[in-house]
Amino acid sequence: MIEKFWEVTIEEMKKGYVEETNVFQCLLCGEQIEKGVIYPENNVLYEAEKFMIRHIGNKHVSIFEYLSGLNKKLTGLTEHQNSLIRLFFEGKSDLEIQKELGIGSASTIRNHRFVLKEKERQAKIFLTMMELLKERDNHAPAFLPVHKNATMVDDRYNITEEEQAELESKFFPEGINGPMLKFPKKEKQKLSTLRVIIQRFEQEKNYTEKEINTILKNVYEDYVTLRRYLIEYGFLDRKDDGSTYWVKD
Repeated sequence: MIEKFWEVTIEEMKKGYVEETNVFQCLLCGEQIEKGVIYPENNVLYEAEKFMIRHIGNKHVSIFEYLSGLNKKLTGLTEHQNSLIRLFFEGKSDLEIQKELGIGSASTIRNHRFVLKEKERQAKIFLTMMELLKERDNHAPAFLPVHKNATMVDDRYNITEEEQAELESKFFPEGINGPMLKFPKKEKQKLSTLRVIIQRFEQEKNYTEKEINTILKNVYEDYVTLRRYLIEYGFLDRKDDGSTYWVKD
């Protein structure tokens, strides 16, 4: 998920990409498809926008699949509500869903539909109020977006762009590509430094544990702690046997 994700319209979010001057950019991973270029795939030629749509389907399955996989702190949905919406999206009837989940009756599912519809109405009112607020609130700070795979979304994510810049200067006095002065004790500051460190890794690349350690040693001597926190905070993932690591998208 890229920062622009939070700034787009609902229609753009539904598509999963935005059109820029020279490219189409995926909102989910940042992939850019250059305009005016024909892209081949499986003996078929696609113009740029069509190829972006193919990219989303190939890499992310669908926009719905991506959004429903977000942390519940981001969606505002309980796990049960998320499960119901997924089943509704699959086109299943209330009776089929009731049997699959083994709860109540078909009327129980209809009641859940009503609750979700009420949540939608509330969301529309809230979005409208926030849009009106933006036109009047000249003192609102610019908060950093929460990354998709955040595992514990709480007050530690309450950080502005200005605060992030200050912490980067404090803990990376030689610049964000230089060594880290020390690993902070406060969780909010830990998160800020991890945001910087993860930028040293490439998306869609598999790393061995040795390669991970080599990169992290250039950041801070206690590379084991850094590796653990990158995984704990949902920035990195790995196979159960620790043989392969990658940046979570």
